[in-house]
Amino acid sequence: MSKGIRGKIAMKLVEKSLPARMSADCMGGLPDGLHVVMIGTGAPLPDPGRSQPCVGVIAGGRLFIVDAGEGAASAMNACAIDPGRIDCVILTHFHSDHIGGLPAVAIQRWVSDSSQGRLRVLGPKGVRKVIKGLNRAYKLDSDYRAAHHGETVAPREMAGMTAERFDAGSKLESEVILDEDGVKVTAFVVDHAPVDPALGIRFDYGGRSVVISGDTTYTESLVRASKDADLLICDALAPNLVKLLEDAARDAGKPGRAKIFADVPDYHASPAQAADMAREAGVKNLALTHIIPPLPLKGLEGPFLGDSKERFTGPLWLAADGDIYSLLPDGSEIKRSQV
Repeated sequence: MSKGIRGKIAMKLVEKSLPARMSADCMGGLPDGLHVVMIGTGAPLPDPGRSQPCVGVIAGGRLFIVDAGEGAASAMNACAIDPGRIDCVILTHFHSDHIGGLPAVAIQRWVSDSSQGRLRVLGPKGVRKVIKGLNRAYKLDSDYRAAHHGETVAPREMAGMTAERFDAGSKLESEVILDEDGVKVTAFVVDHAPVDPALGIRFDYGGRSVVISGDTTYTESLVRASKDADLLICDALAPNLVKLLEDAARDAGKPGRAKIFADVPDYHASPAQAADMAREAGVKNLALTHIIPPLPLKGLEGPFLGDSKERFTGPLWLAADGDIYSLLPDGSEIKRSQV
């Protein structure tokens, strides 16, 4: 088949599929309930199969985003999430892999047909400094786009983000940061030292509950905050696999990289620790995310999990980008699907 014919067929296929792709809406077919979309389940280490940390939570028809690592906007598009429908972004802490995608998300929301003003970003102490800096860095970009597309499509006053600080992590161990229309969102302290503040987030809606750990090692505060939750989404690092990277870097004559691999296990939960916290909190289901290191071979999932399935006997999943967990009101089951 000639290139010309292949090109014509490709154009026809794209032309036929574009209307459905343009109108795709992850939220459109979901019933009332508490839904979690795993937008990004990776970490700072490059992983072709996973975007950096980003979780979408849909409750009462509202869309909340927890963290927005690099690639978040592209990953949202892959998950058929309209950035214009974002109620707010909630940041757990300010590591680059949790905030690096914020500007692109804000730009996509700004020019979305369903946008309702500037993107609200909620976070602990430091959030105003972070958002002010990002707004300044992208000011010229927004000016160019407003001049190019016009104020109707890209109004200058709607560009950028608005920071809203809460006190969890500085003055309080935990704080209810939103409680309206049946949706309750609680931020609580976790242990990601030397990162301070570092938080986890709990969502309660319709008698169901989801906890997102943020980045943490084993900590009693996470156990307390996760008490009887339906689902715990916990970061996970496999020390045995990271040790392989450390040794390989040292053997390759890269001591700086080896030092980084030696350092990271002390401020992330291992799969075993995540399982212990879930068991002690009485959590019903556990999903591991922020996967470190990347798992290029399916067979590595067993060494990654280790004995975590013996420590926690409920359903335990390795989350993947595009996973959806649906928790219907006043029920007990979780429906898992893919976007």
